[in-house]
Parts: sequence; C-alpha cells; structure tokens
Amino acid sequence: MAGEETRHLPLEDLHQKAGARFGPFAGWSMPLTYPAGVMKEHQHTREHVGVFDISHMKLIELSGAGAGALLDRACPLDAAALPLLQSKYSFLLNDNAGILDDVIVTRLGDARFMLVANAGNAAQDEAHLRELTEGLDVTINPLDRVFLAIQGPEAEAALNSIGIETGGLSFMHGAEPRADWFLTRSGYTGEDGFEIGLPEKDARELLDKLFADERVMWIGLAARDSLRLEAGLCLHGNDISPEANPVDAGLMWAVPKSVRADGRFVGAEALRDLIARGAVEKRVGLKPEGRQPVRAGAALFDADGNPAGRITSGGFGPSAGHPVAMGYVPATLAANGTRLYADVRGTKMPVDVHALPFTPHRYRKG
Repeated sequence: MAGEETRHLPLEDLHQKAGARFGPFAGWSMPLTYPAGVMKEHQHTREHVGVFDISHMKLIELSGAGAGALLDRACPLDAAALPLLQSKYSFLLNDNAGILDDVIVTRLGDARFMLVANAGNAAQDEAHLRELTEGLDVTINPLDRVFLAIQGPEAEAALNSIGIETGGLSFMHGAEPRADWFLTRSGYTGEDGFEIGLPEKDARELLDKLFADERVMWIGLAARDSLRLEAGLCLHGNDISPEANPVDAGLMWAVPKSVRADGRFVGAEALRDLIARGAVEKRVGLKPEGRQPVRAGAALFDADGNPAGRITSGGFGPSAGHPVAMGYVPATLAANGTRLYADVRGTKMPVDVHALPFTPHRYRKG
C-alpha cells in the first residue's frame, strides 16, 4: 500500500547469509534469487528439493461454533462437508463475484479451520471476514508464524530424514504435527511438496537440519513464479483479481455443485448469473513462438488485427524449454492451437493458445 513501510521476513538474516538478491513484492522485501540463479533454482525444485520462505503470506485461524458458517458466507464453500484434515482451494468474492483473493482452507477440527491468505490481501481479507461475523460465535486469529514451502520430488524424503513424518498426508491434506505447527501437503510449483507454518525458533532449527541435506536449496520468488506459471497456477493481482470471476478464470472446479445452486455466500447471485451467461472470455495458456518471453500486460490481437485479449503472466519456462504465458482471450478464440499475436513494444509476436499446465503436475494423490 502507498505510504506503508516495507515489511521484512523474520528470517531475512538467513537469506542475506545465503546471498539472496532482494526486491519488493506485495509490500515485503523478498528474496528474488540466490547465487545459483533462477534457471538452476527452478530445475533444482523440479528435480530435488526447493525451500521457499513464504512468510509474507498469512495464516488465519478460525474457531468457534460459527467458524464453518463464516466460511460459507465468505467463500463458495460447504465447510460442513469438508472432511477433517482436508484442504480446499477457494475464494473470497465481492458482490459482483470478483475474486478478492484466492485462499486455501483446511479443516483442523469440528469447529476449527485454517485459512491461508495472499500477502498483499491479508489485511483486507481479515477485515472482510470480521465484517461477516455478525451473529456468529467465531474467533478470527491471525497467527504470527514463519511459513515455508518445501517443494520437489525429494521433499518427503528430506523431511522424513530430519524426523518429520509426512507419509500419512496425501495432496491437499493438512495436520498439526506439533504444538503451533501447521503442515499441509500442497504448494505452488506443480510438484509434490509441503507448506509448513511454525514459530520462528522452530523454523530456524528445522532449516539448520534441512540444509545439512545436499538435496535442499533455497529458492527465490523469481523461480517460484516460473514454476507456478509452468504449472498453470494463478497469481492474484495478475491472472485473477476483483475484476475477474471464477467462470471466466476457469476455476469453477473449485466450487461444489450444491453451493453453485444453493450457496448464500457473498456474490452468490452474481456468480449464478455468470454461470448462466457462460464464459465471455477464458483464461488460457499461451505459447509464444521462438525464445523471447511475452510479459504481463501485452495486448493480444487476432489474425485480422482485432483486439483479442491480454497477457496476464508471462516468462520463460525452464522445464518446458520455451516461453510460457497465461492470459484472457474471447471464448470464441480459446481453442488450443488458435494463433494470436501479442504486441511486444510495437511488434506483433505470434502466440498460440496452449493447454494448461505446460508441465505435468506431480502431486501425491494417495
């Protein structure tokens, strides 16, 4: 927010010692890259274990008899139907069904849930939830935790080797392995992995042990972005926003069918109207021709030069081996293989609509 001081990660000293190059993101000073560089960091995560400091994101504990009802008001969600320890991707919507934030909700007890909010939206998310508590017995408790993502095909083995057992968790499930610890099998890379929130002292001890393993490497925000883009995952503020809705964004898979019909969440009527209307534009993968990436903000045009959407995220995909992008195009132009043109500094660069994800997800489903 304009005028606010830049916030610093609790573990900033560790990143400085690791040689991180910092930059601003969502009001925070974040490690962008380490000496290995973004390409090596990206590939190391795909092949071994990458550790990301995501403490800029916020864990919000919701507890009390009305916690589930609050979630049902705030999100297109049926909290009562969520099995114990299940995590669910969802949204906070405005009255127009615009996406205020995308969140992950985990059920930790009969009347206790954990919500993970994005960094730039955390304060607004908390305020929004508090506005919806009228008449409900619910406590909203933003937690002061270090939050780490441990991602890659060897993540489970690396955690198990330091005494953190994770084998009982499958993708999109969570647990509380120790007091004040919150662990889910989830992530933002398309790989198997975990996200863990814990007190700073515990986090430092865990990282000391973890980095004794040669398979483990710090990964910065730049590689986090290229990994999630290859995996076709949305970044709030780019690919989804209060101006975007779950129908056009292709995210209706996250809304249970019963909730679509009968839910009484904020934006419910607007979302039902959008469902009835159908997608006017669609979020799609886009593959630029050649080796030059196309960045967010580039306008798209059809073969006749007519406006045909926009790029919302773009960069180079080290694992895909070519530039990768996402954006919105008219529904009539959303078929895979459709040739469009991106305006890159006045030059029309060919881009083709491409299936998402660009690299296969490798989550552990069972």
